[in-house]
Amino acid sequence: MTDDSAAGRGAPGPAPAAAQAVAQPAITPPAAAASPARGRLLELLRSSAERLDVYQLAARTGLHITTVRFHLGVLVDADLVTVDRQQRTSPGRPRMFYGPVDRPPSGYHAVAAVLAANFGGTAAGRRSRAEQAGRDWAAVNPDPGQARTLDEVADRVTELFDAMNFDPEQAPVDSERQRVIRLRACPYRDIARSHPEVICSLHLGLLRGTLTRLGSPPELAGLVPFAEPGLCLATLTAAAD
Repeated sequence: MTDDSAAGRGAPGPAPAAAQAVAQPAITPPAAAASPARGRLLELLRSSAERLDVYQLAARTGLHITTVRFHLGVLVDADLVTVDRQQRTSPGRPRMFYGPVDRPPSGYHAVAAVLAANFGGTAAGRRSRAEQAGRDWAAVNPDPGQARTLDEVADRVTELFDAMNFDPEQAPVDSERQRVIRLRACPYRDIARSHPEVICSLHLGLLRGTLTRLGSPPELAGLVPFAEPGLCLATLTAAAD
């Protein structure tokens, strides 16, 4: 029996057995998308102009809300869907919104994987070369102009990662001296898990190279890979007075 056959329909009733599983084995993106229910959820998310929550998806599919959560969890684990936690102003759990992961064409993805696997040398050497490659990448990108304030720098960096399909979002400001940009959908996430010293360092170099072109000290930029499952953080710190 497939996991789809266990899916309940409508909001009432007990949670389906498939959604009660405690631990699931790792699943590849093709296997995750092969399920009819998950395929339908992906179709809805990809065709929607905005991110959707479990209640909207349950209403559109007729599936039990708990079943929708189960399938969305599988899609998130397979890097096919990203989740955005919207903080509430009242007590309660954050509201979760889901969207599809934008991936580069398969040919580019394969090339990136081969390059990352064959960068050679020690891990430290790969990090250094990848970061320099990222800085070189920033140098040939269109001129981002100048940024006079930390907020302007954050806006330019957000635009950069948005153009690269990272689904960036500026986090609420906790400090006047730092800005954090949440990168919710790295298109190369699966390669980054295998070769973080290459992929993550490449993006760090791109970030720091962009700051150089913006007229800001590049060492004030940082990158925190996988701060949460499926989420990386770009950090920008104001220069000391």
